[in-house]
Amino acid sequence: MAKAHCHWRVQGYRRHGRLKTVCVFDSGVGGLSVLRALLAHLPDVRFVYLADSGHAPYGDRSPDWVQERAHQITAGLCDAFRPDAVVVACNTATALAIDSLRQRWPVLPFVGVEPALKPAVALSLSGQIGVMATKGTVDSARFAALRQRLESTHACHFHAVACRGLADAIEWDDPVAIRGLVHRYVQALRSMAPEDQSIDTLVLGCTHYPFVADIIAEAAGPGMRLVDTGEPVARRTRDILGLGSACHARAPLPKFFSTGDPSVLEGLVARWLGLDTAARAWTA
Repeated sequence: MAKAHCHWRVQGYRRHGRLKTVCVFDSGVGGLSVLRALLAHLPDVRFVYLADSGHAPYGDRSPDWVQERAHQITAGLCDAFRPDAVVVACNTATALAIDSLRQRWPVLPFVGVEPALKPAVALSLSGQIGVMATKGTVDSARFAALRQRLESTHACHFHAVACRGLADAIEWDDPVAIRGLVHRYVQALRSMAPEDQSIDTLVLGCTHYPFVADIIAEAAGPGMRLVDTGEPVARRTRDILGLGSACHARAPLPKFFSTGDPSVLEGLVARWLGLDTAARAWTA
């Protein structure tokens, strides 16, 4: 049934020119950084955001669990909203589940988020690139394949560190823990680089991390440029939907849902996105 619903939506909405609907989901609130970019680039699109905070974080979960959960969420979103596209705004879920999602829903466009390794290669002068990500992303076959492909075709080397606890600290808005963990992981990355070269580009490989980019930049110092994936995801989503650069309509405010405490999501939406809107519970 989910397949049929999604197929009808994609074909029907393109034919009649109505506002497109895009569903965005993440293991928690980090995907709000992706939604922020989507809202800036696609003001004429209706968005639904689901924070799976009741099951966060995904980074320490098994690959089978993440895949099954991503399928469950997508099926629920398709039944409820019949989206024109789904943005998997979670690096871990993208790495472990997006291929199987595309197989199960072949007519529904999926846009994933991955560490911005390719843009980092273009920016780096030293060829030494750091990656901060969750354990699930760092250990994934998808990340390993992308890393190997780029290292084999470019004069670069990636140094990746699994940042255990950092996404949680950001969700909990614990400034002491955030600063301590950021300092620890940035220092770990520095120690991985050769003595005669330094890391000059740092990839933020988790959607939570852009919200503490100022703290990461402070720890990294002026010689290290930060790169995240929000802007490329927004551009890719607009291309997939077949929308031009001109905006002919303005969509209503996004709908927000959480499998955890909706009031927490509400507060972060207000603080990080500047939107005063309610969040509701999602029980699937």
